[in-house]
Amino acid sequence: MTTQHNEIDSAPVLSVVIPCYNEGENVPLLFGRLMPALKALEVTVEVICVNDGSSDDTLARLLAMQKSEPALRIVDLSRNFGKEKALSAGLAHSRGQAVVPMDADLQHPPEVIGEMMAKWREGWDVVFARRDARTGQSLKERTFAHGFYWVFDHLSDVRLPREVGDFRLMDRRVVETINAMPERSRFMKGIFAWVGFNHTEILYHQGERAAGLSKFSSLKLLRFAFDGLTSFSNFPLKVWGVIGAVISTLAFFYILFRIVRTLVWGIDVPGYESILVSVLFLGGMQLLTLGIIGDYLGRVFDEVKGRPLFIVRRLYEPDGPA
Repeated sequence: MTTQHNEIDSAPVLSVVIPCYNEGENVPLLFGRLMPALKALEVTVEVICVNDGSSDDTLARLLAMQKSEPALRIVDLSRNFGKEKALSAGLAHSRGQAVVPMDADLQHPPEVIGEMMAKWREGWDVVFARRDARTGQSLKERTFAHGFYWVFDHLSDVRLPREVGDFRLMDRRVVETINAMPERSRFMKGIFAWVGFNHTEILYHQGERAAGLSKFSSLKLLRFAFDGLTSFSNFPLKVWGVIGAVISTLAFFYILFRIVRTLVWGIDVPGYESILVSVLFLGGMQLLTLGIIGDYLGRVFDEVKGRPLFIVRRLYEPDGPA
C-alpha cells in the first residue's frame, strides 16, 4: 500500500500524448509552442511522444529535445503500427491524473489545454475539443467527413461527437478504462465515445499543418472510416440479409411471371441479355456480401491470434533508456 501511495503522489498532474510518424520537421515547432503553454499551467507534466516507426529523423530530434526538456518521455515502437495503436501505446505509458492526446503537426493548438484543465477541475471526466471549422481541407474532404459522421450516427450504436477528433482531455479513470479494453481493432474515436463518463466541450480554431504532409490519403481515409463503422456496428452484415430477402422476393415474382407467360403465350426464345444481366448482378452482390463478411471474419482472426497491440523497442526516460 505504501508503494502504491508513493507512485500516486509522484505521478504528474497532466500527461500529453503525441503519436509521431515522420514528424521530424514538426518536432522543434511543436515544442516551441507546447512547453510554454504547459509551463503556464504551473502543474507537474509529462510529454509522451510515441515514435511510430518513423523513417526520417523524428527519433533523433526527439532525443535531442529530451536533453533540454526533462518532462519528455519517448516511446520508440519497433515498427510502424499506425496512429491508433501508437496512441494506445502512449495512453498505456501515461501516468498523469489528466491525459491529453494531440497531434504533432500543431493543428491542435497547445494553448487550448489550459481551458481543458479548467473544465477538468470543475469535475468533468472528459473535455472534448470541438473544432469550429475544418481549416486547410478541400471541399471533397469536408464532404467526406460530413458523410462519415452521418453514416456513423445512423448505422452505429455509438454516436460520435461532431467535429471532435482525438484532441481532448480525459481523467485518469477514463484512461484506465480504455487501457483495460482488450480489442485489437482500435478505432480510438469510437472507443473514446463508447466508454462514456460525464463530458463537456470547448471550441477551438484548428490551425494549419506546421510542416510536412498528411499521412492519410483518400484511400486510407476511406479504409479508416470503414474500420470505424465495422468496429462499432454489425449493420453491414444485417443489411445484406435484407437485400438478399428483397432480391429473393423479386426473383420469386419473376419466376411466377415467366410461368404464367409461358402458359398463356407459349415458350419463346430465351433472352441472352436478361440471363447475362441476372448472372452478373447476382454474382456481384454475392462477392460484395462475401467481402463484408470477410472483413468481419478478419477481425475475429486478429482477435483470436491475441498478438500485442504494439511492441516497444525502447523507452527513453529523461535519465536514460529503460
